[in-house]
Amino acid sequence: MKLAIVCDDLIQKGGAEKVVEEFSDMFPDSPIYTSVASKEWQSKFKKKNRVVKTSFLQKFPFSVRLNRYYSPFLLHALAFQSFDFSDFDVVLSSSSRFAHFVLTKPDTKHFCYMHSPGRMFWEPFDYFENENFGALRPFKPLSGKFLRSSLSYLRMIDFEASKKVDFFIANSKVSQARIKKYYGRDSQIIHPFIDYGKFEKVKPEEGKYFLVLTRLVSWKRVDVAIKACKDLGFKLKIIGVGPDLGRLKSISDSSVDFLGYVSEDRKIEEIRKCKALIITQKEDFGIVPLEAMACGKPVVALGKGGVLETVVPGKTGEFFEEQNFLSLENVLKNFDPFGYSAKDCKEQARKFDRKIFDMEIKKAINV
Repeated sequence: MKLAIVCDDLIQKGGAEKVVEEFSDMFPDSPIYTSVASKEWQSKFKKKNRVVKTSFLQKFPFSVRLNRYYSPFLLHALAFQSFDFSDFDVVLSSSSRFAHFVLTKPDTKHFCYMHSPGRMFWEPFDYFENENFGALRPFKPLSGKFLRSSLSYLRMIDFEASKKVDFFIANSKVSQARIKKYYGRDSQIIHPFIDYGKFEKVKPEEGKYFLVLTRLVSWKRVDVAIKACKDLGFKLKIIGVGPDLGRLKSISDSSVDFLGYVSEDRKIEEIRKCKALIITQKEDFGIVPLEAMACGKPVVALGKGGVLETVVPGKTGEFFEEQNFLSLENVLKNFDPFGYSAKDCKEQARKFDRKIFDMEIKKAINV
């Protein structure tokens, strides 16, 4: 059986990219097709003797930096439809935007692991409010108006592309609901994963601080955790980098410690020594809560989105109801880290081990 892997792009280092990397480890002889790939990702796969095939967008000026801004011009749709999969029996795509747009012959099965239908198309008001626009931030108002003008057509072609997928796999109940609402399609849920083996021998220590671990962008609302911990006099450590760093530092005091980017080993060390991990944003799923529980630590999270499928309130963490500091304070001021068993946290995280993910994916695509 010949299988091809397809993904939106290979630029960032997030959950979607981890899924693609896992697909490649599961099927090492399968080429990876994508719109644009950074030199770092190309080098990483080259070291593993994996083949990465990029589209014509790779040749565009500043293709990596400006990749997402080509979307309204339908260039991504054309890029993925330009790939030839006539020699493949199975196409396995990982999509949150355009990867599922690929065209396959009738006897080639297309399985799509859908992180979410394109938020730019289907939930534009939230998307444009949360989007930082990077280098083009000064043009955000103009860009937003221009991009919205093309959304009706993008939704139409996205819906048409969804009809050509043979089988959808959703990464969470949140994504499953979107697939049903926007595409009218059923899907099977297979949650993303952690490599539990890396955490199995990690032993938690008594914590002296709360921890936030995320990309520092405005919509993540890290300011909620800063304000709550300042008001209650709790020590807070923040791991992550991003465009919201300056603003967050301006509202912090000596009780807040910004650690920036840290190594994987340092990350695990900080997690295992914290009181609890704080999650202030709604995510479709979210890997970080699993990593915290795998280290034997509870999670205090906004009770919306993917954490509802991973965190067990009263056993492996707690939820706060509203995305504001008062709601978080109400939980933190009564939070007792000794009320949560490290064993319970680790056992919950073990349910999302990569071995389970691999087994469920192979079963879903019949290999």
